[in-house]
Amino acid sequence: MAKRFRFRLTPLLKVREAKKKDAQRLLGKLMGELHLLQNQLKSLKDLQDETIQQRRVKQGEPVNMELWRSIERFLVSIERKIAETSMEIARVQTLVDEARQALTKAHREHLTLLRLKERRQEQYNFEVSKEEQQQADELAVMRYQFKSPKAS
Repeated sequence: MAKRFRFRLTPLLKVREAKKKDAQRLLGKLMGELHLLQNQLKSLKDLQDETIQQRRVKQGEPVNMELWRSIERFLVSIERKIAETSMEIARVQTLVDEARQALTKAHREHLTLLRLKERRQEQYNFEVSKEEQQQADELAVMRYQFKSPKAS
């Protein structure tokens, strides 16, 4: 009976699989952060639009300058937050792109070792099968020789 197949690079395969899972987690975390920032930006823009609509005065109505100034200050602060959020989105998008590349690389490295393991497994199975066939052939020859009458 042949010994069991053993892949010598199994520890490295496990390390690469762990590295791939870490890269997946990081990418998921960054994509979640990006999604939150995009939602925050959308909310800020919606608030900006609502504030601009509220600032409008109907024709013939007097303008409350104190209210007008406070709305303008609020709009300036919203615009600053929109700019900051947009910059943060750009920063996180860069991190997402880098994490995606790292995940692709980790996946490729893991897949390379998996393919190598599969090829080695196939080669091992072929050799075991060949060895078993040789043993079966030897057994058949020995049986034939044992059963055949000896010519004297």
